[in-house]
Amino acid sequence: MTFKDNLFEGKVALISGGRSGIGAGIANLLASLGAKVVAAGLPPPDGAPNTVDEAVEQVSLDVCSAQDVQTVLGRFERLDILVNCAGVIRRGEEHEVDVFEKVLDINLNGTMRLCAGARPLLRQSSGCIVNTASMLSFFGGGLVPAYSASKGGVAQLTKSLAIAYAADGIRVNAIAPGWIATPLTQALQQDDARSKTILGRTPLGRWGTPEEVAQTAVFLCTPAASFMTAAILPVDGGYLVA
Repeated sequence: MTFKDNLFEGKVALISGGRSGIGAGIANLLASLGAKVVAAGLPPPDGAPNTVDEAVEQVSLDVCSAQDVQTVLGRFERLDILVNCAGVIRRGEEHEVDVFEKVLDINLNGTMRLCAGARPLLRQSSGCIVNTASMLSFFGGGLVPAYSASKGGVAQLTKSLAIAYAADGIRVNAIAPGWIATPLTQALQQDDARSKTILGRTPLGRWGTPEEVAQTAVFLCTPAASFMTAAILPVDGGYLVA
């Protein structure tokens, strides 16, 4: 066990995009460490297993809907941790303007909706926010201009909110996952040629797991990170520097 098993006892966490992939990994780890966790978002894609533990409460959330965000946040009397993991990618379609706008609305605007909406609750608890950036926050992707732009935006939003929310005692950091084995990357994992190229550039030579990303996200919520804000931590097996 990396963390003390009751580390988050008495704490309350909301994970957007927490019903599959990286978000589910973070929700499960926080719950295993004693937090009361709500995983909010869409159910897993068709055919994908439900990986959310029974200890985690699951609720529906469309981060593009201000009403949905308000309704979900209205469930909380206390909130200590907000993790923004809701996101989509539309490889090969994002040069279409309507698709571009939709991806940005989910990945970037959805993150801001939840940060702004949760701020009063987090102020009361001197809580923290962990956003989900990406390795594509640092460089572009020709097939995914919307995803790349949105994740670049999340990185800058994280830095900006870290400054703006510091007076409230709220820390704002981000994780920047690399190639992680989730439903979002399933097509690439199954493409032998593409997977070989990805792994050939990754110094650790393998796909990461949601649980490994969760370890870093949860670290940012612990007292060990109490003097960290505006940080963007890559979790990519070395891909960015290769």
